[in-house]
Amino acid sequence: MDKNRENLLKEVMAADFTVTDLMLYLDTHPCDQNAIALYNSSVQRSLVLRREYERLYGPIIAQLTPSKFPWQWVQGEWPWE
Repeated sequence: MDKNRENLLKEVMAADFTVTDLMLYLDTHPCDQNAIALYNSSVQRSLVLRREYERLYGPIIAQLTPSKFPWQWVQGEWPWE
């Protein structure tokens, strides 16, 4: 996997981790306005990064991503390659 692709995927994973972590925090602190604002901006960042990755390298999750013709999910390297 080339360095740019790997770095972008790491950014996606970090953004997704932040979203998940904030979701867990908000389960126990539902009235924390700052955390909700941070959650919302983190979701937007995750979506932007994910769209960029998929535009350049293809889908990350098959069932949540529309496909061009031919079927895109099996194109390119697998995550473990």
